[in-house]
Amino acid sequence: MNIRFARRMDSVHASTIREILKVTEQPEIISFAGGLPAPELFPVDDLLSAAERVLHETGASALQYSPSEGYAPLRESLAAESRRRGIDCSAEDILITTGSQQPLDLAGKIFLDAGDCVLTESPTYMAAIQAFQTFEVRFATVPTDDHGLISEELPALIERERPKFLYTIPNFQNPTGRTLAAQRRKTLYSIAARYGLIVIEDDPYGCLRYAGKTIPPLKSLDTEGIVIYLSTVSKTIAPGLRIGWVVAREEIRRKLTIVKQAADLHTSSLDQRIVHRYLTDFDSSAHIERIRQAYGERYAIMDATLRETMPPGFRWTHPEGGMFLWVTCPEGVDTNELLREALLRKVIFVPGQDFFPDSSGQRFMRLNFSNASPDSIREGIGRLAEVCKDAVHAHA
Repeated sequence: MNIRFARRMDSVHASTIREILKVTEQPEIISFAGGLPAPELFPVDDLLSAAERVLHETGASALQYSPSEGYAPLRESLAAESRRRGIDCSAEDILITTGSQQPLDLAGKIFLDAGDCVLTESPTYMAAIQAFQTFEVRFATVPTDDHGLISEELPALIERERPKFLYTIPNFQNPTGRTLAAQRRKTLYSIAARYGLIVIEDDPYGCLRYAGKTIPPLKSLDTEGIVIYLSTVSKTIAPGLRIGWVVAREEIRRKLTIVKQAADLHTSSLDQRIVHRYLTDFDSSAHIERIRQAYGERYAIMDATLRETMPPGFRWTHPEGGMFLWVTCPEGVDTNELLREALLRKVIFVPGQDFFPDSSGQRFMRLNFSNASPDSIREGIGRLAEVCKDAVHAHA
């Protein structure tokens, strides 16, 4: 039978990470691949208590349909959290979403037509590329360095490409772990405001800083209503709850709500109420501090082990927070080939290729340190270093 799929599926491919994660079911594999929080740090007991209280006290409501905009008390809580981050907003400015991945699809639906241009960092989050590819767009990339997106490159790109929006991850970027410097944020916003460019600011990792000083989000600078701010509880509570939120001006938020109604009616009523109860009744700040300490320790161990074991010519980023670092290999090393060899030594990572819209980036790899124990990090990086040494010798 000849099944006729929509043309848009020609440019959409399965997530490399999702395919790689199937391998991690083998217990002997040490994985630096998935962007997974540490499961041993999930507040299971507190969430159990929160769920019991919700079901005992408001069970019927928690299991019923609810407004597409989200559970009102949770919108209040997330507005308060957004204000603590420097964003001037109220509960009315909040839309609850099914994780912070959903609004990427929703934004595509309200902004993108076939052939439109999307600006992204180079490299950028692979699932954002995947989400926007569905709308048959073209990509233009903004160069980055150790201080994040190079804002001064924007005017020429905007004038040449006429993008519908810029997608950016300013804090501990996925995949590089880099943070957009404060002055560059101001320059970026000033340029976007001058051109009337919509900016989608994705901030899933901002609370996970374990070094340096917190930098206010782009949304805190937004006097024109051009920044759409996304965040989530996936990295600070648990990803299985699938609770994210959007802060956006009314005109944009209303459009997002309409397409969300068509997508899923509303985010899980039960999960929203559990998250609200958890944030209300338990010490979420202390929990986040435990996560920061653990991830800071794991990053330090990975960085030290890389310095001790990797051959000359390999460089990597030094994030001040988040869950990833980014390795640049010597010219001639293809990390797709490297992964095949690494698998033989029971260690995996994500090759860099899929973080670039044009599928370049064969000499890069992303390493996740949040979901591995200190001992696993030492052992796994040791194995990976041997693979890298063999690759260097093969290209010598």
